[in-house]
Amino acid sequence: MSENLILELIDRYLNGDMTAGERAEFETLRKNDANVDSKVIEHKLFVGLIKQYGERVELEKRLDAIHSEIDVHTLKEELLIKPNWIVNMWRHHHSKISVAASIAIFAILSTLFFTGKLNNHDLSYVQLKDQIKRVEDKANDLQNQTNTIIKETHAKPRNTNPGKYRGTGFALSSNGYIATDFHVVDGADSVYVQNAAGESFHAKVIYTEPQYDIAVLQINDPAFKDLGNVPYNFKKSLSDLGEDVYTFGYPSGEENYGPGSLTARNGHSGDTTEYQVSIPVNPGNSGGPLLDSKGNVVGIISGRQPEMAGAGFAKKSTYLLKAIQNIPSDSLSKDLTLSTKNTLAGLSRPQQVKKLKNYVFMVKAY
Repeated sequence: MSENLILELIDRYLNGDMTAGERAEFETLRKNDANVDSKVIEHKLFVGLIKQYGERVELEKRLDAIHSEIDVHTLKEELLIKPNWIVNMWRHHHSKISVAASIAIFAILSTLFFTGKLNNHDLSYVQLKDQIKRVEDKANDLQNQTNTIIKETHAKPRNTNPGKYRGTGFALSSNGYIATDFHVVDGADSVYVQNAAGESFHAKVIYTEPQYDIAVLQINDPAFKDLGNVPYNFKKSLSDLGEDVYTFGYPSGEENYGPGSLTARNGHSGDTTEYQVSIPVNPGNSGGPLLDSKGNVVGIISGRQPEMAGAGFAKKSTYLLKAIQNIPSDSLSKDLTLSTKNTLAGLSRPQQVKKLKNYVFMVKAY
């Protein structure tokens, strides 16, 4: 069966355009052919992401329209001169702020629905992005600006910490290419990576594959220096059940080593693109490397299953390698050459981790 025909059948199946007989026949095909089943899952996720993106764009347009109606700077000047107008200002703009907040709540609920987080079936999977939702922040920004103006008439201004997404990434090459999860940098205005020494460098997203939750970054900061030879390589074959594996990342903003084993060759809900591992991963681990005992990268940490203590998931390294091959040549300002030599093999685990941490970064998406 040709690829185009399979995609056409999947599209009809998901849209409910099949007859009862056709649907039963297709479900039998899906059950007996893991490749077809995998394509159905991927296509459903892709369609959901496209729809979610369209809704986000529409939401941002509506929020920008509301925001443009409120001249915050003018209001601030008037209020600082005439504080007794505060109550009138609040009454005048309260309805617009309420509308923005309502839109934000609707968008969040829609996002949860289309990503499956309102279904009991998918409540068991959590992506490991340490975050404050940007959509909610953008809507609340209108109210926060008004509240700030009011407070400035009574107290000194105070510094606030901007909301950020935080995860982990690791070097693909010595010249600044970094791999991480797509959900860590999704929608970010700016991205920074921080090394084990605490040095931060500006980076840009050069390629993503949302359907596999993979993103490739490039450090484009003049202060960045070549890392030297990357000490690990990337495994092209499947790993075996029971293999010792470990990860290194930045949950809660601090470096952390997590040992475990490979417990299943499929991920959440039978996802064939992932492994299940017995590593207690936490928010901030997203995008970290999963390595075997010899120091080969076998996957990228992507999520966890809260009701199963120590159950995490990692995208298989074969999908990362495919993503790298798919990067358009005009997106690369430098050569992206993967290491073919593994210098971690033969070292003790503490020695491996000590060497590895210089090639693993905290990823901060603003």
